[in-house]
Amino acid sequence: MDGSVPRATAVARDVLEEVSRAVVGNRAPLRLILAALLAKGHVLLEDLPGLGKTLAARSFAQALGLEFNRAQFTPDLLPADLTGSFIYDRGASEFQFRPGPVFTGLLLADEINRTPPKTQSALLEAMQERQVTVEGQTFPLEAPFHVLATANPIEYEGTYPLPEAQLDRFLMRVSFGYPSQDEEYDVLGRRLTRQQEEIVLSPVTDRAGLLALQRVIETVQVDESVGRYCVELAAATRSHPQVLTGASPRGSLALVLTARAWAVIDGRDYVVPEDVKAVAPSVLSHRITVKPELWMTDVSGRSVTTEVLTSVSTPAALETSSVRR
Repeated sequence: MDGSVPRATAVARDVLEEVSRAVVGNRAPLRLILAALLAKGHVLLEDLPGLGKTLAARSFAQALGLEFNRAQFTPDLLPADLTGSFIYDRGASEFQFRPGPVFTGLLLADEINRTPPKTQSALLEAMQERQVTVEGQTFPLEAPFHVLATANPIEYEGTYPLPEAQLDRFLMRVSFGYPSQDEEYDVLGRRLTRQQEEIVLSPVTDRAGLLALQRVIETVQVDESVGRYCVELAAATRSHPQVLTGASPRGSLALVLTARAWAVIDGRDYVVPEDVKAVAPSVLSHRITVKPELWMTDVSGRSVTTEVLTSVSTPAALETSSVRR
């Protein structure tokens, strides 16, 4: 890839088109996931079973040409089952490290909230530091490395709440929701037409191509007014009367990073406030903890984010910027 924004935009849109061959409808959530991957982030896919979370993760791995591993999170999963462990090699008369599934390009952490917090936390170092430490030895993870974790709603039976520290490591939390009846019928029609369960996607790019895309994202310009807008949004979640804990500075940084990727998908080399607004619900809502007395109400991190987007003034200088959709 030549490193230009127009070329990056074309590749990103081709990736979306290819993934859409497998994942019917849900174009907006798919675009959010792609924006997070282009911003070098991890994504938490939270929804009820059967809505395409696992299929979406596998499809992005195929379209991006990444090595793909899947770890099924269960109550008896151990941290070493993810990171790997030292195994004694009788032939060499020494212990040798056997890498776990975390050593890959894209890791599907399937049903991450079905395992206790001790095992959930095993991903923390990998997600933040891009490395794994086993028995005092540190092993780097080759870039690109991304985690797409699926989770059932916390009210669903047999789930454990994710630690706040781990939630904060996810650049975005995305939900698909139920498809429309036409989209659901499209799923049936496509399955009947191909006469097999599996669908194999063609790679649009590869590991080197994704790294090049991510370098292009780093060149996208962010005006000071837009950067301060991101800070104001994050700060507003902390002072909201219904919030116990608001978004940390990592939240405002995440807004900027994902807004840059959203801009490139739109075909621009600069960020406008509309980009920030498009990604804010998925970036901020899981970083907000509402007050305990409101847990049984309709108040949530997403509703707080919606209110904050309404109350915080949009930067005037960029308010009327032309945005291509």
